[in-house]
Amino acid sequence: MSRATKAHKVRLLNAAYRLRAQHTDMADAARRLAEEFALSSRQAYRYLAQASALSAPVPIVEPTVTITFKLPVSIVRALRAFAQRSGRTLGQVVTEALAAFLGAVRRG
Repeated sequence: MSRATKAHKVRLLNAAYRLRAQHTDMADAARRLAEEFALSSRQAYRYLAQASALSAPVPIVEPTVTITFKLPVSIVRALRAFAQRSGRTLGQVVTEALAAFLGAVRRG
């Protein structure tokens, strides 16, 4: 069986959050989650436990793909240092930078 994607996990967690927000009985909520998403009872209870700790639904994430490209060593060092200082991952920093660049290109 394949592993769940991040997007699928978010859907499951948000479904569990909605059930908890409706004050659905834990056993009933687990049964409903298990049936709707083809989960084991154990998995359903784990999602419900995680959802109980949330103060709001989790934002939907866009699926990602892996790409490979080459960059100068100095750029990679600077990116890694910036990512570490800012508390973000390298992927987050690159995504934000490219999105900002593409937004600027589109504007003019």
